[in-house]
Amino acid sequence: MARSEPTLVTGASGLVGSAVARKLLAEGFAVRALVRPGSPRFHLDGLGLEFVTGDIRDVTSVRRAMQGVRYVFHVAADYRLWARDPNEIFAANVEGTRVVMQEARSAGVERVVYTSSVATLALRDDGSPADESVPLAAEQGIGAYKRSKIAAERLVEAMVADESLPAVIVNPSTPIGPRDVKPTPTGRIIVEAARGRVPGFLDTGLNLVHVDDVAEGHLAALKRGAIGERYILGGENVLLADMLAEIARMVGRAPPRWRIPRAVVIPVAYAAEATARLTGRAPFTTLNGIRMAEHRMFFTAAKAERDLGFRPRPYREALADAIRWFRDAGYLGGKRKQ
Repeated sequence: MARSEPTLVTGASGLVGSAVARKLLAEGFAVRALVRPGSPRFHLDGLGLEFVTGDIRDVTSVRRAMQGVRYVFHVAADYRLWARDPNEIFAANVEGTRVVMQEARSAGVERVVYTSSVATLALRDDGSPADESVPLAAEQGIGAYKRSKIAAERLVEAMVADESLPAVIVNPSTPIGPRDVKPTPTGRIIVEAARGRVPGFLDTGLNLVHVDDVAEGHLAALKRGAIGERYILGGENVLLADMLAEIARMVGRAPPRWRIPRAVVIPVAYAAEATARLTGRAPFTTLNGIRMAEHRMFFTAAKAERDLGFRPRPYREALADAIRWFRDAGYLGGKRKQ
């Protein structure tokens, strides 16, 4: 593919965005990164990125970042399961996506890869891994994050159908691995479990995938994805109890053995959210998180494997890389990098 013009990556300071930027650079693309003024950049030092400071909700900065761009990876998102003001999540994920897509179309961008989420897809009643075939309606989404990602994906699909937006949609499952600076909700679980602060677990499961494999999937979608199609970028389906036991094994701790009834966790989540409203610090346990954990969030990446050549590595390698990075960056004790 042509690589002389810049390729724009939004959200390049985030977990997935930084992996996408690194993968593009490794493949010889010139990469322009749209990042907010206060976003951490220490994990992007020395890569040779062209930075544009701005916000995806701001038309002026997005238009400036879009100048001369051939391809766009819209990765930026507000990935929080709780916020004092849920409207902030909708503003970033829906209105921000609208701005980026409209400016990409106006600029005549050749192809857009939009980073959605498996949060937009319906789980199967029988518990078998879900695929891309059944999208969720917005009212079916649990919490502001899910509802906003559903609305944003439908917006992109409508622009593909009605305005010939040349966009491919990818739906990562639960990415884990290095450079989880914030960290993400799953990254927080890894950190707290590695520090021995997770005493038990809910009976739930999730699909874990290495963030660098997700980045590979983004590039494959650029090269081989069909306009308007969605592709799950997932890895292995893992019970939460097994994930926590693996983390404990890797750090030399005893695994948590207490299966926590949901009835016990719900009042804890209420209290955690009440405290968060006072302190402004995100709670570790949220009501929406508990509601989502009622189901095993299992998915299959068979379509991406077939059509894109997507090949995720075992989830234990992703966990090991995540723990190694968290340790080196000071998240497991010592001075944290800034």
